Amino acid sequence: MKISVPLINGLLPDQYGKYAPTADLLADHPVHSFPIDITEAPAATKAYALVFIDYDSTPVCGFTWIHWLATNLPATWTQIPDDASRKLADQFVQGNNSNAGSLVNGDPQITTGYVGPQPPDQNHDYTLTVYALDQELPLSEGYWLNEFIKAAQGHILAKAKLTIPSRA
Repeated sequence: MKISVPLINGLLPDQYGKYAPTADLLADHPVHSFPIDITEAPAATKAYALVFIDYDSTPVCGFTWIHWLATNLPATWTQIPDDASRKLADQFVQGNNSNAGSLVNGDPQITTGYVGPQPPDQNHDYTLTVYALDQELPLSEGYWLNEFIKAAQGHILAKAKLTIPSRA
């Protein structure tokens, strides 16, 4: 399985991150998710899941930052559409991002779904992993990453990872 996302000069386009236009901000955070192209997924795929995280956040805040968790995306989607986190949220299940954690006290408007990169110190490399699943997972809106890992065990047909740099 392979995945790709649009990049401009090797970076995530500004509209999906720190320099998003005001219309794409909620509680001062970018919430317009980027499109993801999926190719060569196994024929038995029944759903997709994704994890979008920032390991470069560890020196800044002390932990890996979760930007987007989603599961049960339709297997018919060979492209997860632009702004799917908001516009198509009723068609799949989204998990908690790091704004939901008790250490952050994030605004409840932005604790689930996509919240884009806002690297405060330097360009960060974000890791996107897309999973092809053999079934939909029994997860509800607002699930946590650890719940996804447990629920997906034994149901991952394939996965693809991509490093996506975003500017500070």
